[in-house]
Amino acid sequence: MLQVLRRGKQLADYRGLVREELLEEIRALGRELTGVRVLELNAGLRGGVAEMLLSLVPLLRDVGVQADWGVLPGDEEFFQVTKSFHNALQGREYSLTARDRRIYLQTNRRLAKRLPSGYEVVIVHDPQPAAVRHLAGPRRARWIWRCHIDTSRPEPSVWEFLRPLIEEYDAAIFTLPSYVPSGLAGPALFFIPPAIDPLSAKNRPLPSEICRQLVGEFGLDPDRPFLLQVSRFDPWKDPLGVIRAYRQVKKQRPEVQLALVGSMAYDDPEAWGLYQEVRREAERDPDLYVLSNLEGVGTLEVNAFQRTCTVAIQKSLREGFGLTVSEALWKGKPVVAGRTGGIPAQVEDGVHGFLVESVEECSTRLLELLASPDEAAAMGARGHERVREHFLLPRLLRDELRAIKAVLTES
Repeated sequence: MLQVLRRGKQLADYRGLVREELLEEIRALGRELTGVRVLELNAGLRGGVAEMLLSLVPLLRDVGVQADWGVLPGDEEFFQVTKSFHNALQGREYSLTARDRRIYLQTNRRLAKRLPSGYEVVIVHDPQPAAVRHLAGPRRARWIWRCHIDTSRPEPSVWEFLRPLIEEYDAAIFTLPSYVPSGLAGPALFFIPPAIDPLSAKNRPLPSEICRQLVGEFGLDPDRPFLLQVSRFDPWKDPLGVIRAYRQVKKQRPEVQLALVGSMAYDDPEAWGLYQEVRREAERDPDLYVLSNLEGVGTLEVNAFQRTCTVAIQKSLREGFGLTVSEALWKGKPVVAGRTGGIPAQVEDGVHGFLVESVEECSTRLLELLASPDEAAAMGARGHERVREHFLLPRLLRDELRAIKAVLTES
């Protein structure tokens, strides 16, 4: 297991960004949990979960919890299986094989053998390392499974394989109550939405001129309107549908540009094929930009793109939460997004942007926002305040501390 040690971060840095009452509650919980050893365990160093842990673990330490972050080591074969699990848990048809089970359990068994002892709480994120609880054997720790995806309608064979493993946990955390699969029995349930760190490189304030310069370096014209989707190259994010909507918009607004910005992760082998398909679509359109970490796009550049775009898109077909929605709203941008998963918890239709269910509806709403810049700005401003109240990191820290306290109290 790779131990990830992160730089220091202090709760006091968030004063003025969130309510003082929230900070006081966090400090009080920290005093109650001072010295408690907690391990956060996930399967990758990129993506939304890793971004949250990058900030959350130092804050846990700052308030008195002895928190560590471990990453499950796996090879391409393992991550191909777990990506299939991920898709199946979100409802895609899949036929689980004996080979899948063997690969999955072998990697989890290797991790379980290397898992350090002495932790009082172990929080396991998503399906990749979910079997570690079963394979680690008797330990004094309390175990929490944290599910970040929409498991409301899982594919039966994968869920029936994973369900007994998850039922051994003391607690399970889902983003929304509707995500709890039918038949799950045993773990205490908590419901905690994710959150963004307003002080991370991706979300901290950047001067407008720096943003425009960074965007221009990748070929876009910051003086022309541009649409932006930031997401993995994943069929559930529907980048090809975004391209179709953009092309409908461009018939009426030929000056519009589109940027599809994503990150290629080693634990997501499926993304490479879709990435190449999207790039082929862009070859015949000089106003369509497909960018990733392969072209040097990092968190700072994503920040600049989100602050400079005219409208942010998140046209997901299924979505556990979609942190990029909160990221764009935090930067005062209206969002046109799929009416699915955790997105409606962030965007109230017609208030912070629009929720859509088709390419045609997406293009119509994009044209409305492009034609009404004052209303678009008002939606973005309302979205910024919604994120401040509900989806910033200190709220997530408070909720996780509450869950840790609850499982320790029940022991």
